[in-house]
Amino acid sequence: MKMKILLIVVGIIVLIAAVVAGVLAHPAFGVYRHVSKEKIQSSPHYYNGMFQNQEPTPQFTGNVPLNTPIKGKRRDGGSFRMIWRFLMDRDSVRIPKMPIEAVKTDLKALPTDEDWIVWFGHSSYLFCLDGKRFLVDPVLKPEFPASLMLKPFAGTDIYRPEDLPEIDVLIVTHEHWDHMDYATLRDIRNKVKAVICPLGIADYLRYWKYCDEQIIEMDWKESEALKIKNEKLKITCLPSRHFSNRLLGKRNQTLWASFMVEAGERKVYIGGDGGYDKRFKAIREQFGTIDLAFLENGQYNDNWRYIHTTPEGLEQAMLDLQAEQYFTVHHDKFALAMHPWQEPEQNARRIAEKHRIRLLDARIGEKVEF
Repeated sequence: MKMKILLIVVGIIVLIAAVVAGVLAHPAFGVYRHVSKEKIQSSPHYYNGMFQNQEPTPQFTGNVPLNTPIKGKRRDGGSFRMIWRFLMDRDSVRIPKMPIEAVKTDLKALPTDEDWIVWFGHSSYLFCLDGKRFLVDPVLKPEFPASLMLKPFAGTDIYRPEDLPEIDVLIVTHEHWDHMDYATLRDIRNKVKAVICPLGIADYLRYWKYCDEQIIEMDWKESEALKIKNEKLKITCLPSRHFSNRLLGKRNQTLWASFMVEAGERKVYIGGDGGYDKRFKAIREQFGTIDLAFLENGQYNDNWRYIHTTPEGLEQAMLDLQAEQYFTVHHDKFALAMHPWQEPEQNARRIAEKHRIRLLDARIGEKVEF
């Protein structure tokens, strides 16, 4: 009898292990082929076996005040507690009770002789600058296994990869599931002329059958001049204050970044994800007038204030950058934090009114000229 029970238990364990192995073999998890290993390890931002932020950046901070200096190593003792609270706290204010009002625009019919933005919710957006189309962090197809982690709010999931026009430049800011979606990137591969990404992301893209000729992989402070449609544009990879980890394994094996796009006479800053630090002031000093800045706003919490932008950090970032106009992202599609779902937009409007900042405020899918 005991032997029979033992065999049943062993059989169940083997079955579970086989299922887990099968799931982790899904191409969405990617694979590190280390094609860029030499460049990664020679980066000044890669040491102690991983990429590092410019300032010490614990992932979980507990109740440490925002401006408290972080010295030495700090254990993420609150991580499991925070994850448990997130899973168990089903407060309805995190998720809208009614479908969010969105607009379905014919993206392929939009003119390229105007500068415009179409936001798809969270951190996915398409913009046209100087006749060229730029697509940032597209997450448009909730397939397994991403669908287990990302549940779009009702009304927000109205665009699919097939709705997109030809893309001159795809920009991926980092590897997290809510920014780098396998199904979307797989389906738009043949529409994309060039992909700009931080160090290490190219390993994923090659595994997902992107060609080397499409991929431009960059370290912080590197610039690349592209010639698209017989006109030049310049893209500079800039720091952020974040982290990377697709799911399992060692953290920070790929880089996270923000980007400056210079095309024609205009400059557009793509902020990516990351907590506040001095980089915004340095970017203003380096580039001068910035016509438009996309900044992270949402999915914040005091416990991860160093890796995501808090409302206070957003306000200071806007003041430091002094951009002509702002568009905030990272909200209105997924509930990845505990704050009320509409709070990020309310914060942005309050900050803009307080400082007389021009805030581009739009519904998902609505064309906005800038």
